[in-house]
Formats: sequence, C-alpha cells, structure tokens
Amino acid sequence: MIRPVMRDSFFLAQKSSPATAEDLSTAQDLLDTLEAHKDGCVGMAANMIGVSRRVIAFDNEDVYMVMFNPEIVKSSGPYTAEEGCLSLDGLRKAKRYRSIKVRYQNEQFQTWFKTFTGWTAQIIQHEIDHCNGILI
Repeated sequence: MIRPVMRDSFFLAQKSSPATAEDLSTAQDLLDTLEAHKDGCVGMAANMIGVSRRVIAFDNEDVYMVMFNPEIVKSSGPYTAEEGCLSLDGLRKAKRYRSIKVRYQNEQFQTWFKTFTGWTAQIIQHEIDHCNGILI
C-alpha cells in the first residue's frame, strides 16, 4: 500500500526500533511508496512512512532491494555529498563513504553481509541515517 510521506522532523529524528518478522508488510508498503515516488526518490526508510522500525528499501542498480536491521560495519573513502530527501525541503551536505560493507537481514531474517560502492552506497548510508534518527 502506498503510504503518505512523513515530514515531521521530531518523529524522523527518533532512533528506529529493530525490525521483526511482523514488519514484512512495512517492507511491502515501503516498496509500494518508493515505486510511487520513483521520479524523485531512490530510497526510503520505514520512518519516512510513519513506522519507526529499522527497514529500508532502495534502488540497487534498477532493482529494488529491502534490508531489515541494516548496519554499516566497514567504510572507506570519505567524501562530502549534497543530498535531498523526500521528507525534507532543500539540499544539504552529508559525509558519505565511497565503499561500505553492510550487515543486514533479508525477508527470511537471515543475516547477510554485502559491500556496496558509489551511488548505491550513498543511498544506503542516507537511509541508515534515517534509521538512526539522523537528518541530513
């Protein structure tokens, strides 16, 4: 189901709780909402649709991917990016890394590790910031 985009900065600044199997429907809502905003959005975190859980969805080289409880465990190549956000107005600067290794759980709640680089890595970092209550 397509959900309204949360724009309340106080809510967005709260850390999200760990995701559980009950959050599978939240993941589908995230994918539906991301698809509905694909012209101006490449990733979303659950708090952006009003659900304070550690779930993200993003465009991974033209294929949408969902992560439950994502965590960056390694990063390299710091740089400064300028980013926008569907939940916020304007552009802001953010410290990002060219390469990140992420520990996350898939839809079966199996733990995986994967390294991402470039644009995809930047998207994931932005969404994990949302999970941590960090606004750009």
